Amino acid sequence: MSIQTYREKRREGTPEPRAGHKSARRSGRPRFVVQLHHASSRHYDFRLEVDGVLKSWAIPKGPSLDPDTKRLAVQVEDHPLDYAGFEGEIPKGHYGAGQVEIFDEGDWTPEGDPQQQLDQGHISFELDGRMLHGGWDLMRTRMNGKQPQWLLIKRRDRYAGAREADDFTNAGGHLGSGKPEASTRTAKRQSASAKSAGKAKPFEAQLAKLVGTPPEGRQWLHEPKWDGYRLLTTIVDGEPRLWSRNGLDWTERLPDIVEALRKLDTEDAELDGELVVLRRGRSDFNALQTRLAGRSKASLSYQLFDLPRLNGEDLREQPLSERKRRLYKLLSRKTRGALAYSEHHAGDGDTVFATAEKFGLEGIVSKRADSPYRAGRGDDWRKIKRENSDEFAIVGYTEPKGSRHGFGALLLAEPDADGGWHYVGRVGTGFSDELLSSLSAKLKKLQRKTPPVSEASLAERETGKPVWVRPKLVAEVSYRDIAGLGLLRQAAFKTLREDKTVNELEPTVAKVADLKLTHPERVVFPDAGLSKADVADYYRKMAEPLLAEIAGRPLSVLRCPDGIEGEHFFQKHRGKGMGEHVHTVPIEEKNGSSDYLMVDSVEGIEELVQMNAIEFHPWGATAKKPDQCDRLVFDLDPANDLPFKRVIEAARMLRDRLKSLNLESFVRTTGGKGLHVVVPLSPAADWDAAKDFAHALASACAKAEPNRYVDVASKARRNQRIFIDYLRNSRGATSVASYSLRARPGAPVAVPLRWDELGRLDSAAKYDAQSAPSRFKRLKRDPWDGFDRCRQSLTAALKRLD
Repeated sequence: MSIQTYREKRREGTPEPRAGHKSARRSGRPRFVVQLHHASSRHYDFRLEVDGVLKSWAIPKGPSLDPDTKRLAVQVEDHPLDYAGFEGEIPKGHYGAGQVEIFDEGDWTPEGDPQQQLDQGHISFELDGRMLHGGWDLMRTRMNGKQPQWLLIKRRDRYAGAREADDFTNAGGHLGSGKPEASTRTAKRQSASAKSAGKAKPFEAQLAKLVGTPPEGRQWLHEPKWDGYRLLTTIVDGEPRLWSRNGLDWTERLPDIVEALRKLDTEDAELDGELVVLRRGRSDFNALQTRLAGRSKASLSYQLFDLPRLNGEDLREQPLSERKRRLYKLLSRKTRGALAYSEHHAGDGDTVFATAEKFGLEGIVSKRADSPYRAGRGDDWRKIKRENSDEFAIVGYTEPKGSRHGFGALLLAEPDADGGWHYVGRVGTGFSDELLSSLSAKLKKLQRKTPPVSEASLAERETGKPVWVRPKLVAEVSYRDIAGLGLLRQAAFKTLREDKTVNELEPTVAKVADLKLTHPERVVFPDAGLSKADVADYYRKMAEPLLAEIAGRPLSVLRCPDGIEGEHFFQKHRGKGMGEHVHTVPIEEKNGSSDYLMVDSVEGIEELVQMNAIEFHPWGATAKKPDQCDRLVFDLDPANDLPFKRVIEAARMLRDRLKSLNLESFVRTTGGKGLHVVVPLSPAADWDAAKDFAHALASACAKAEPNRYVDVASKARRNQRIFIDYLRNSRGATSVASYSLRARPGAPVAVPLRWDELGRLDSAAKYDAQSAPSRFKRLKRDPWDGFDRCRQSLTAALKRLD
């Protein structure tokens, strides 16, 4: 029933709130209120906040806590939100004349979309008030009347009982001495909370530094990186208060968490953790936002991971391991329900991170076990993310097009070294209709005429004429990587971070974009017309899948200082002028230890491109276990005059042979003439066994079909045949990585394929610097999906081969 009806029934002189004037919407779950109305006919008014108004019902006898009692609820006109706080006397002569008292108030949680349920005539919900709690149902009846007739019914739960609304009133039927003891306790608690609130202040949180890989050693504790809101707790005189990371008071938003914290055995404490909603053991940020907006009743979980203070003792100088021990003891009997202890694992960070990836977690946070609690961002806490995801300031937006409303895309920026803002691109996906409306309203209030970024011309060239805004709002955005000109690639909006301010942002994109190429105009691939800048742009686009192949592995690169038509040479050791992100790893060799190249970030890749690296060739082993082969590579190298379909036949033949040995294999183009058949090994094998097996299998194939295959490298022996190159399976040997460019005409790329794609392939150099990124962007799943999950032993295969 429309709010217009409310407006028509009220006239000047009533103290009731004015329709059309909305109070500032409090954050958190929607509110409910029950008002005792001493009108010509005494009754209770039951009101639920839905879509900016109070949906209202008149209940003659008031709510009953007895599930067997069904209370008639007559739906009346919608009321403005301000009515939830109204108490007072409506004068005679006005509609509804009489005294109004607030009987109960609090939060409510619908089970699904409330408006949709109202339209369907049955709404289920939970109340969290001073007196009314637990589950309830409102059901529309078919009874005739001037207004819709509903029934309000209490569900059978621990809050049900043989009590009526009038049991909470005094002998005169008003509120007061008749209130139950529980309400008295609540009032006392609220009084104590108000007193403690004056003493409680938020503390400054310790923050983590973003890094590319987990640190090594038992001195590091690895925790899940929860995808939620950072939440700080102060307990003063037994009363908890909750704070966002930037000091906003969230206590009233989270009554369930507050109630759980009250049960802890402490009068004075500071706790640090993350507020999440868990779905199948994983934190779901969208579900958390839905819950905080009151559109679901999902359970909140406060994942606690630090304890800076306990029982008056400052624990900041204690090592993290000790703080966590005491936190665990404090929570040991309280971890069921709203509070949870955030578990950790000591050492073996790579395995922990791999497990986090497997289960779809956002990443991990690695912390030094012996570190104190230090406010701000330092090196003792490090976060490693599964995907690129960062916060940026919103500096503008584009106008909507077509049926879109609100805005088209947001323009993003990050702080630069001069105290200004550096433009990083736009994001136009990931917005709900509700968010488009609410965020658009906020942005219009922040409009400005001049651009806040120095790259305004770049932004206008990319988006057209933007509307600029003051940098006040923080957006969290996921993105695939950073493209040319330092712009985010394939960005998607995750959320508006109301718990953070723009003053907390740090540069992330600029660190990559700031790399200055020398001679970016130098032609590298003359026939394709690609320059050094184009090569750098390609590797920015493809950094993510390339790093999946090379990160953490000893590496050789093919450098072409004068382009592919000039001098070529391989390099496996660090050279002069290589950047800080090009690392080295010591590898033991016959004549001592040598430092091999290794990169684990897009910055490292770009610094090698700056040194004119074109091709990337990793070991078949990790830097941590260089003596253990974890993948075999069979390079099918055909004679020059052999049709490519023969190479496809060879790859399928080799796949079938491997399958007969219970080994799953994967295929990729080489960007040259042949194909690679790659076999993941888990557990890994020593190099001698790997080489022996590869040699034995190649020899068996050559003996079985000597007119088609050879197992020796001699060009003279290769006439009309394919060399099954097994020599790449020895310690120190390398193979070109998937998504590496090749230093050959046309700028071809080595590309992983599904086996069923081979039949459509006409060349091993089909994909190049232009088509490979386009293909990757179209992929719905990794062609080598399952590669890292293969569990297959070379030992068992060797026995079958014999």
